[in-house]
Amino acid sequence: MRILIDIGHPAHLHIFRNFAKEMEKDGHKILFTCRNKEFEIYLLEYYGFDYKTFGKSYKSVAGKIFGLLKFDILEVMTALKFKPDLFMGAGSMYVAHAAAVLRKPCYNFEDTFNMEQVKLYLPFVEKIFVSTAGYPDTIDKNKLVPYAGYHELAYLHPNRFTPDKSIYKELGLEEGQKYVLMRFVAWNATHDIGENGFSLDYKINLVKRLAKECAVFISAEDDLPKELQEYRLKTPIHKVHDVMAYASLFIGEGATMSSESAMLGTPSIYVDTQDAYTIDEQEKYGLVFHYKEQEPTLDKALEILQNPDSKEIFAKRRDEMLKEKIDVTQFLLDYVRERFLAGS
Repeated sequence: MRILIDIGHPAHLHIFRNFAKEMEKDGHKILFTCRNKEFEIYLLEYYGFDYKTFGKSYKSVAGKIFGLLKFDILEVMTALKFKPDLFMGAGSMYVAHAAAVLRKPCYNFEDTFNMEQVKLYLPFVEKIFVSTAGYPDTIDKNKLVPYAGYHELAYLHPNRFTPDKSIYKELGLEEGQKYVLMRFVAWNATHDIGENGFSLDYKINLVKRLAKECAVFISAEDDLPKELQEYRLKTPIHKVHDVMAYASLFIGEGATMSSESAMLGTPSIYVDTQDAYTIDEQEKYGLVFHYKEQEPTLDKALEILQNPDSKEIFAKRRDEMLKEKIDVTQFLLDYVRERFLAGS
């Protein structure tokens, strides 16, 4: 079997990498396609996957419109050469359009639900995999495949990930020492238009105050102001989940890393004006605090950091959540094997 998987974000690779490795072990061929947006190529090469890059992504609205046409053409050309039996992606318009041209099935994972983007691929996909945490009523139910989990449980479920304590040494810390991981985004993704998180002044004041409590590390899509450059996280990108796992607290503007931290039992504060079904559900489990305004962040962060039992409390909440959730990679493997390989 031949599968073409398109990724538009480093986290998309994580969704599919365990699935891809298992399929490759069984002798199937996997090809990833991507744009050079952040760390996709680094991760594809680190995990040893075959891939085709279509160059840099575009940040402006006009550039995104041009990119839709350009990347559609490149996706079709790549697919004509690779001849996939199945196309897959995470909210990918490009694989959906290419699958339609080649008259092959396409499966998309979705949890952001930017409806302008969804409308561009919805007519062309066979199935959309969505969390039972929630999804819009407007999507054709015949196309939905709900599963009891989150994207992040495809790679951070205990069956798939065990954190490495050597990360403390790489961070320059003693084992068990408290630290905070922060994430600042660039706000240029399609689903970010009109949204916002922290102001620059608040970022600086927040970091400086928390640095009085413990070590602080910042992961950022854009350049950091000079006042914060000393806090930039310098560990290799593929080790970021180890950093998250042992952090005393995560604070960020990105839903993905907020959810990833929650899956690891790390207290998570998410600041963004956007709503998200999965984040809403994780908040009900007590794993995430979602604020649409920045002001409550410092007080909540200090409350968590100054409670010596916080990590234990959140680890128990995570365990309760996992009792109701599945290994998403295993679910995907079973689904594909049943529909394409049964009886072969």
